[in-house]
Amino acid sequence: MTFTATRTALTAALLSSVAFGAAAEDYTITVWAGGSGDNATYRWEAIEMAADQMEREAAVRGEELTITVESQAWTGWDDFKQAFTLASEADNAPDIIVSGHEDIGPWSEAGLIVPIEDYVFFDSYPLNTIYPNLIDVASFNGQIWGIPQDAEARVMYWSIPALEAIGWSSDEIDSLPERIESGEFTLYDMLDAVKKMQDEGVLDANMGFAPRVSNGPDYWQFYQSFGGEMSDEDSGKLVVDTAALKGMYQFFVDATEMGVVSGTHLGSEWDVWHQNAASGNYGAWHGGTWHYAQWTNQFGLEDFFNTVQYSLIPAGNDAGRANSITHPLVYLVTSAASEDEAVIAAELIAKASTPEINALHAVKSAHLAISEDETTVPLYAENRWLAAASERLAPSTNAIPNNSDFGVYWTAMFDGLEAAWTGVSSVDDAVAEVETTVKQALGDDVIIR
Repeated sequence: MTFTATRTALTAALLSSVAFGAAAEDYTITVWAGGSGDNATYRWEAIEMAADQMEREAAVRGEELTITVESQAWTGWDDFKQAFTLASEADNAPDIIVSGHEDIGPWSEAGLIVPIEDYVFFDSYPLNTIYPNLIDVASFNGQIWGIPQDAEARVMYWSIPALEAIGWSSDEIDSLPERIESGEFTLYDMLDAVKKMQDEGVLDANMGFAPRVSNGPDYWQFYQSFGGEMSDEDSGKLVVDTAALKGMYQFFVDATEMGVVSGTHLGSEWDVWHQNAASGNYGAWHGGTWHYAQWTNQFGLEDFFNTVQYSLIPAGNDAGRANSITHPLVYLVTSAASEDEAVIAAELIAKASTPEINALHAVKSAHLAISEDETTVPLYAENRWLAAASERLAPSTNAIPNNSDFGVYWTAMFDGLEAAWTGVSSVDDAVAEVETTVKQALGDDVIIR
């Protein structure tokens, strides 16, 4: 990575004074983490481990360095992001924030975070081992702003007992992921299969297909299933593909009219959804790789591999493709940190990104590795789910864009989906509303197809 001479010199000088100075040094580093349920405690505990390592390294050199890590965690994203925005306005923001990569665009343009590339060296271990596509996800406007804390894939899950009950053979079940990847088995084939499960009494009504119950990156997978692109590779502008939106919205309307999912499914309770998924009460459902940890640790799923098949999200038509979206959370250094605190914070993040430390988070939370080296760490390599998901799903993932205007499009897309799904508007009217809303908001910065 190329650094300016001024910044490189400043960073080197600060590292010298912080890590190698003769006087005792005492720092308090604050960490705020979003998306941090019971299985994701290493979002901040990894920073605590890194702080301990930095202190021990200083002690070996005969120096005194004390780093106190103060952390706060949120499970809900809205409350978390509102807290960070208010704290930033009050000049009381943390030094490190752990959030979704899509926040890089708006937060960097608002001056709330600083480029982490100004403080660490990506050609040195452990950062030089991180997958390049994950570094790309943490970049915006030609700069690297964060370091991925994890990776993931979003998955279509299938009930093996329900498939068997409608006459599927073991070979048909085993080959399902490959048939989906090739485009042979589509979303509409899925609807036919789960409708048969309901018609034959294997499942209750409205239980054949169970999408996630709230907005999330997952729904962009269905847009891609019908050929949609979120941004233009050449210009970087956002893309509203009206044909893909229409196909996506119509699919959910069709699923509702077939009776395999309720028109009031959105807004359901997450715990109810998890319990039904873990209990095998759905025919097919989609979620994240990390849900494996929740279902097996908290919701009583004991025999995952013999009861659940997993695959990419199927294509919806010939224009689309089977796909999966990854949504890495990233470590970001905020502009609230003083210059020497930023140096300490960035170094802690780098140390927390070693394969051994990151593997603790990956295995506990069922997230995927951020580097090839991490996949060889025994703790990770011996985990059947992570090894399998890394092989089958990770190569086909892509990410939502870091474009700072994407939130406008995202909100409009989901509002349109909800309106069509619940019957508030027709599919055509919902698509037209998305087009109008995004065009009015972004003008020439969006491409309408």
